Amino acid sequence: MSSSEAVTPETARGFAPPTVTQFSVFLSNKVGKLLDLVENFDESPCHICAISVHEASDHAVVRIIANNAATAKKMLREDGLPFSEHDVLVVELGEGHSLSSMCLCLLGAELNIHFAYPLMTKPGGSATIALAVDDPTLGGQILRRKGFTLYGEADLPSV
Repeated sequence: MSSSEAVTPETARGFAPPTVTQFSVFLSNKVGKLLDLVENFDESPCHICAISVHEASDHAVVRIIANNAATAKKMLREDGLPFSEHDVLVVELGEGHSLSSMCLCLLGAELNIHFAYPLMTKPGGSATIALAVDDPTLGGQILRRKGFTLYGEADLPSV
């Protein structure tokens, strides 16, 4: 078997947790740029489910999770906006599955949390958080074993 045919451990076990595509959009720090971005989504069948804005003096990085990654990607390209994509976990928090217990589970596996922010819409009706970790597959497997509910793009509300 060549290296390109090698079976990854995730594939061999037949389990990969659901992930969601996050877009990190680079915007110039000018009045109205964020509004332009958000309005484009308002006028389409693709809706923003989570947003996080990180501002610097001359630019902003806007992290977005939409309910349809393919459409969001197409829209961002058509608008000529520079962006990158990153797989994140969407984790439900609630009774017995607190933010601190989630962090403890990931700490036990020595996984770093790069960033986290809440979703505006709640796929399961409970609080949910978008979470970027070193290894989303391992992080998702660990959280599932600990009883956390994870959501994929198909679980995100359309409105």
